[in-house]
Amino acid sequence: MFERPRFLASLACLAALVSLVVSAPVPARAAPELHETAFWQAEVDSGDLPPVAERVPSEPLIVDLAAKGRTNGKQGGTLRTLITRSKDIRQMVVYGYARLVGYDADYNLVPDILRAVDNRDNKVFTLHLRAGHRWSDGSPFTSEDFRYWWEDVANNPKLSPSGPPDFLMVEGKPPAVTFPDAQTVVLAWDFPNPNFLQTLAQARPPFIYRPARFLKQFHEKYADPAELAAAVDDARVTGWAALHNNLDNMYKYDNHELPTLQPWINSTSGKKIRHLFVRNPYFHRITTEGVQLPYIDVVEMEIVAPGLVAAKSNAGESDLQGRGLDFRDIAILRKGEAEGGNYHTLLWSTGVASQIAIYPNLNYQDDGWRAVLRDVRVRRALSVAIDRASINRALYFDLAKPGAMAVLPQSPFFDQAQRDAWAAYNVEEANRMLDAAGLTGRTGDGYRTLPDGRKMEIVIETAGERQEVENALQIVTDNWRDIGVRLVMRPLDRDILRNRVYAGQTMASVWYGWDNGLPQTYTSPAYLAPTDQVFLAWPKWGQYYQTGGDAGEPPDLPEAQRLMELLHEWERAETDEQRDAAWREMLQIHADQIYAIGILAEAPQPIVVNNRLRNVPERGMWAWDPGAHFGIHRMDEFYFD
Repeated sequence: MFERPRFLASLACLAALVSLVVSAPVPARAAPELHETAFWQAEVDSGDLPPVAERVPSEPLIVDLAAKGRTNGKQGGTLRTLITRSKDIRQMVVYGYARLVGYDADYNLVPDILRAVDNRDNKVFTLHLRAGHRWSDGSPFTSEDFRYWWEDVANNPKLSPSGPPDFLMVEGKPPAVTFPDAQTVVLAWDFPNPNFLQTLAQARPPFIYRPARFLKQFHEKYADPAELAAAVDDARVTGWAALHNNLDNMYKYDNHELPTLQPWINSTSGKKIRHLFVRNPYFHRITTEGVQLPYIDVVEMEIVAPGLVAAKSNAGESDLQGRGLDFRDIAILRKGEAEGGNYHTLLWSTGVASQIAIYPNLNYQDDGWRAVLRDVRVRRALSVAIDRASINRALYFDLAKPGAMAVLPQSPFFDQAQRDAWAAYNVEEANRMLDAAGLTGRTGDGYRTLPDGRKMEIVIETAGERQEVENALQIVTDNWRDIGVRLVMRPLDRDILRNRVYAGQTMASVWYGWDNGLPQTYTSPAYLAPTDQVFLAWPKWGQYYQTGGDAGEPPDLPEAQRLMELLHEWERAETDEQRDAAWREMLQIHADQIYAIGILAEAPQPIVVNNRLRNVPERGMWAWDPGAHFGIHRMDEFYFD
C-alpha cells in the first residue's frame, strides 16, 4: 500500500553496515558543479536514486562557508551523540534546523527551505518555494503540500478539533490562504501578524505543510476505502483520523516512513537503544564547492540513563554532546581530556533567562495556599531570603550571575535593575514582608503558619534531572528555615511533573527561566503573558487562553490582565518604538511581581566535541529558542577531518 522509492527500502541495510543553516543568502549565482555523494553512489549506480544534480532543487541554498569563517569539508563518517529518553530522537529535527525561514548565527531571519519571503505590512506573506525541491522520498515539495495541510488537516475537524493553530489566528480570524502556483503560497490577514515568521523559525517548528502524497493514503478524502479500512484494522486504532495522526508526526520523528526535509532521515523503526539517521539524498543545501550537505553521513543516537551522559562523554562515547551535561560535569570532562579522551570541552553561553527558577503556582488547587502564593509580598520575601552568592560559589565557582529572572545582557531590553529586583539577600527584610502579609503565627518548632493554622511548608517539585537543581534547593532549604518557611523537595518524572502542574496539583516547581533570554524588538512577548500553560506559574490561565475559554481559568489579577493588554498592543504596534514600550513594561511587571523566583543566570554550558570534528564554534550559544541548540550553528556543516 505504501508508495516508497526503492532506495528507502534499503535504509535498514545501510544502517546495519554502519559501525556503530540557514546560511545567509549569497548573491544570485549559477549553482556549482555538483559532486556525487559516496554514501548513495551504489543506489545511483543501480538506478534506485537519480544523480545528485537531479536530486537538489534547481535553485538550491548555496552555503558560502568561507564567508562564515568556516572551512570546506568532506562528506562521510558517523557522529555519535547521547539522549536520555526514546522520545528525544525528535532532537534530530531540532539540531537539523531545516525551517521555512530560520535564524542565522546573528539571529537574523533568513530564508532556508523557502527561496524567498515577501512581507507586506506583516499582513500578507508570500512564500516562494524552491523549484525542483523534493521530499526525502523523492516526491515533489510544492504548494500542494501546504494546501493539503491547510484544507485537509488544519481545517478538518476530525484531524484538528481545535482548528488552525493559535499563531495563525489574528483577532480570532484565520488567514486567507491561496496557492497561485506550485511554488507560491500566500497567507493574508486583515490585521498584522508580526510573529508569523519568528514562529516558523522556532526550535519546535509549527509545520504548516505536510508530505501530501504520502499522507493522502490515510485520509478518507483521498484513500481507497477498502485499503484505508484495512490499514486502520492493522494499526488497531479507532478510525482513519487516529491512524493519520499517528503517522503524521513530523516533530516526533519516530515514523521512519514519513518523508522529511531535514538533513538526516530516521532509518530506525520501533524502540531501540540506538537510532540511526542517514543523510537525506534530496537535501536542499549545497556548498560553493558543489558538495551536498550534510557533510556527515550518519548520526547515531544512543539512549542512556541521565546520570551516564557525562561518564560516557568522558569515556569518548559521544562526538558531540551538550544535552544532558551540566556545569558540574566540567571537572570530569576536563579530566577525560587530560587522559587522552580524544575530545575537548567548549564552554558556551546559555540563552535561558535563568539557570534555575522557582515557580510558585498561582493556580494551585488549594485555596488557602493559593491566596498565600498570590500575595506578592510572600513571593518577594521568598526571593530576598535566598543567598544567591552562596549558591553561585558552591555550584558554579562564581562563574554565573546571581539575580532575579530577567533577560540577558545580549538583549536590548536588559536592565540591571530588573536583575537586581528583590534579589539581594536580606533575611530581616524577608521576615518583615512575611509579617506584613499576616503570616505571623508559629509552630512549636519555629515555622510560620498559614492563616488557617497549617505549617508554612512549601513543596517544590522537580524533574529530578539536574543535580545542580537539587543542590541549589538544599541551600534554599537552609535559607528559608531562617524566615520560618519549610521547603520540601519532591523529585518526579518530567512528564508527571508537568501534568501535575497543568492540573493545579503542584504548589511550586522548579525549571529553567524563560527559554528565550535574548529577545529583540521583533520577538513576540507572548511568553511573558498568560498565554500558555507551560509557564509553570499560571498553567490554568494559559489553558484558558489556549482553549478559548473552554478550559482553565481567566486571569484574575490586575497585573496579569495588563500583561495580556500589552501583548495585544505589541501585536498591533506599527512602529518599533511601540513594540519596545510594550516589551519594557511587561518586563518591569515581571520584575515587580516575581512570578518566577530566578536564582542565577549565564552559567557556562559544557559542549563535548570530538577532536576530529570541525566547524563547531569555539564560542557558541546554547539556547533552546531561538537557537535550537546546535541548530542555529548548522550541524549539517560540521564534518570529520
